[in-house]
Amino acid sequence: MKMPPKIDITKFAPCGMNCVVCYKHCYHQKPCAGCLNTDTGKPEHCRKCRIKDCIRNSGFSYCFECSDYPCKLITNLEKSYNKRYRASLMENGEYMRQHGVEAFAQQQKKKYTCSKCGGIISIHDRECSECQEKLKPTTSVLSE
Repeated sequence: MKMPPKIDITKFAPCGMNCVVCYKHCYHQKPCAGCLNTDTGKPEHCRKCRIKDCIRNSGFSYCFECSDYPCKLITNLEKSYNKRYRASLMENGEYMRQHGVEAFAQQQKKKYTCSKCGGIISIHDRECSECQEKLKPTTSVLSE
């Protein structure tokens, strides 16, 4: 799948995950619609996400807007993403807080677009969805 000309901001999960760079979105003909959209095509852990349920009850769009941020749900997910994918959802949230969601969309497009073919670099395996080249996305979102 090619990186879209503009990332739809409804593809950003409340936790700070960019659903466009998820393996489920990158590698499927009928990709996941994003965290807060329909459950069609989502992996089970996304359908049962407690963070998604919490944000729906809070009235916020993103976790960083909450006075309890970062809560235990976020810090646990952050540890997992740091360890498994060398990615920080909390840095993503802080970037959105400081620069806005539209700027985050532009930053993510730059960070996760394959320079060789324009495909999407999956956050999970760092592989391009088009040319399957193993690539390294750019560094921390806050350093850009």
